[in-house]
Amino acid sequence: MATTPRFAVVELAVEDMARTLDFYRRLGLEVPPGSDDQPHVEALLPGGLKVVFDTIETLRALDPDWEGDNGGGGEGTGASAPTRDSAGAGGTGGPGISLAFECGSPADVDAVYGELVAAGYRARKEPWDAFWGMRYAVVGDPDGYGVDLFALLPPPPEPLAGEP
Repeated sequence: MATTPRFAVVELAVEDMARTLDFYRRLGLEVPPGSDDQPHVEALLPGGLKVVFDTIETLRALDPDWEGDNGGGGEGTGASAPTRDSAGAGGTGGPGISLAFECGSPADVDAVYGELVAAGYRARKEPWDAFWGMRYAVVGDPDGYGVDLFALLPPPPEPLAGEP
């Protein structure tokens, strides 16, 4: 019997490798030096999972029938998915995929969100306290993928003795 497959790679189609890698470096991904002009870049995450970035040209060279529906719908890609602007400014993740990054604290969610937006990346949803107990925010990466930022909120204070 064959071994059970192991989920190992998230692959993203990108239009501008340098801009995409700049975005993910700001989120702490360790990207190999000198890779900004490469057509294929891999970043190893803790735990062994990889994020792989391939340019549109690389994907089309590997599969001439590839239509560019990367779920992110980056502008100018000829993608059939919605563009960043039509995906909905308030939506989380856009069609198909979003990546989520855990921040150290609720204040860090706000800070990272602010830094990315100040650097020119698209604000999709400003930080808010979600009902499921997390501080959450969403930005768009250069290729239109949703990137969620989150941190656990502190638990509510315990009632004082004698309070209901």
